[in-house]
Amino acid sequence: MHIKFVEIQNFRKLKSIRIDFTENKTLFVGANNSGKTSAMVALEHFLVNQSHFTTNDFTLSNWVPINKIGTTWEEHAEQSSSQSPSLIEWEQVLPSMDVWLQVANSEIHFVQNLLPTLDWEGGLLGVRLRLEPEKIDDLYKDYLLSIKAAKDTKKEADKRKTEGGGYTVALWPRTMHDFLERQLRSHFKVRAYSLDSKRCIPPENGVAQPQPLPHESEPIDGDPFKGLIRIDKINAQRGFEDANSKQGRADINGKDGQRRKLSEQLCSYYDTHLDSSKYPEPEDLDALQAIETAQTVFNKKLREGFSNAFNELENLNYPGFMEPKLSISTQIRPTDGLSHNAAVQYDVMDAGSLRLPEQYNGLGYKNLICMVFELMSARDKWMQVGKAAKEPNENFFPPRLHLVLVEEPEAHLHVQVQQVFINKAYGILRKHDDLGENNSLATQLVVSTHSSHIAHECEFSCLRYFRRLPAVDSASVPTSTVVNLSEVFGGKDETEKFVTRYLKATHCDLFFADAAILVEGPAERMLVPHFIRNCFPVLNQCYITLLEIGGSHAHCLRPLIEHLGLISLVITDLDSAEPTGSHSSVQPIKGENQITGNSTLKTWLPEKELIDELLDSSTEKVKKYDQFFSVRVAYQIPVPVKLLQDSDPVESLSNTFEDALVFENITIFRELKGNGLIKKFRDAITEHKTPEALGEEMFKILKKGKKAEFALELFYSEEPEKLKTPTYIREGLSWLQEQLQRKQQEALDASELPPITAEGKV
Repeated sequence: MHIKFVEIQNFRKLKSIRIDFTENKTLFVGANNSGKTSAMVALEHFLVNQSHFTTNDFTLSNWVPINKIGTTWEEHAEQSSSQSPSLIEWEQVLPSMDVWLQVANSEIHFVQNLLPTLDWEGGLLGVRLRLEPEKIDDLYKDYLLSIKAAKDTKKEADKRKTEGGGYTVALWPRTMHDFLERQLRSHFKVRAYSLDSKRCIPPENGVAQPQPLPHESEPIDGDPFKGLIRIDKINAQRGFEDANSKQGRADINGKDGQRRKLSEQLCSYYDTHLDSSKYPEPEDLDALQAIETAQTVFNKKLREGFSNAFNELENLNYPGFMEPKLSISTQIRPTDGLSHNAAVQYDVMDAGSLRLPEQYNGLGYKNLICMVFELMSARDKWMQVGKAAKEPNENFFPPRLHLVLVEEPEAHLHVQVQQVFINKAYGILRKHDDLGENNSLATQLVVSTHSSHIAHECEFSCLRYFRRLPAVDSASVPTSTVVNLSEVFGGKDETEKFVTRYLKATHCDLFFADAAILVEGPAERMLVPHFIRNCFPVLNQCYITLLEIGGSHAHCLRPLIEHLGLISLVITDLDSAEPTGSHSSVQPIKGENQITGNSTLKTWLPEKELIDELLDSSTEKVKKYDQFFSVRVAYQIPVPVKLLQDSDPVESLSNTFEDALVFENITIFRELKGNGLIKKFRDAITEHKTPEALGEEMFKILKKGKKAEFALELFYSEEPEKLKTPTYIREGLSWLQEQLQRKQQEALDASELPPITAEGKV
């Protein structure tokens, strides 16, 4: 048995999404404010802490129809209408979560109270958890009484006020939203309903399609998952304090946050699983005897030490006649030995002769140990390890499913430790004699993360990408959809292997960025960021990931980028080649029937092979997928070049980034000092009098040139801000800036950002 997927509706920015779970480990990835935390909170609220809901958990755009319900009720009351309130008018705006379990036929007896029909024979089993009015009639009456009381008070106060007209202050409640901010917990509760697996349909365009409940549906009595699912959560490890702090974190069930000190976790673990005084066994008697002996010796020492002080008190006629005399004793508890600041120590030397207390170790190491120990504690509580198994509960059986939620484990962890944690976490949760490969007791680990290092340690099939969607109109708000990345490449083919290895090797932030720029080579990778910093202030403020992947491989990322819906700019090379024979690389010339050797241009966009078609200004370089997602390609285009002061500009063609940069910065390269390619370009500009001849010479130079060294030489010899951005790159970056500027305005309703000039400057 395991959770197959959940569908969340009307919870914060999760308007209607489906999240598919793997049978063991699922990762939530995505840019900031994409809904990952909302999903984790929804799981916790619906499955664990159902009393924690607030009005802020409703999707913002739903408050318009909710307030409309309130005004409709007020109108009915004013008209003395006999129409009764109905839950039906609330159904489209109520937060809910559908939990779909995959249950084998042999496990039916565990879920018999959840069965939708008597002829159900295994497979998908759904339960809807919905936050709804507990008694709609009581909500109706209390709301109208509160509204009436506010209006009457205002009316009476206005009568008494003799100067300046009536009061303008608004009294509570002004709207249904205002009313529920105070009264939500009084009138709303989470109820559970059985769902029909035959009516379960897949999402459409990333939007979940939860089945409507029949109006005659009756809620399930009690907690539908009690005894079936155990849920534990490890919150983000924020705000660490040292071991001298008196504040601690509660246990993994999160009553008061989480512990900051490992010693407190050890103390709780001892109390639950190891305490010798609880249901003692023969092997515990040695420890209990030692404690009693120590207590007797210590009491004797205390009585001797305080005897003079107590005698002096008695000589003062206190306690006095017929009053009890003072005495002193102690009680030694094993947990006292774990509750001080030096309870947990770290061995500095192998022999253990040198040790340091807990607070003297690094946050990253301490955080890793704390999280691992919390995983162990969650597992052992589930499996009733040690003394926990002796608790007087004869009917206890471990829940069939253990769901563990871990929020942003990367906090305070350096890269290698992040990778260790995600690789070991699931194994820790299964390290028990009754678990391991035993499928009858299942564990599902759900992790939300902003770390590319954690994401790249997992298979694509484990990743769930949260994609931000701007508001579509003035009446809506930004929302999110969830992309199941197990479907990106279809089967396990060579493309997926290449992309997986590439992303892991480059540690790119593709899953967390606002946009992506794919570049051809090392020179572009080093110089494009400088062009952005100097000419594109809006782009410079955005989270852009830049990948050097080359024109021959950029198209391999196409399935992933299309699934992510990530706005992308592909900066690549024209790569002109002969139309026949071995298709050798040549200097581009119009009218020669040349073709491109660049797979991205041929198969992705603009899906053209002839150089003449690619150089045609009417060729569309943008591929628009939907209202919020498009991809643009940028490659070399004809530019006017003027070599001599008294000559006319001549249209020239370049084949790579390097010759395009030289063509548009002739004056700088004519005087630029340097070695390698810089020296060769300077000499070529001096020796050749026409752009055509210069282009031919640079084509020959670049066949053997070291392009990465060229970029480094530029950094050393010339300030990058003095270089003019090649036209094709400037146009591409301008497009990308416009896309993100528009997206930012739609998402945040921001004021208009500075306009972009043709030069890419503000």
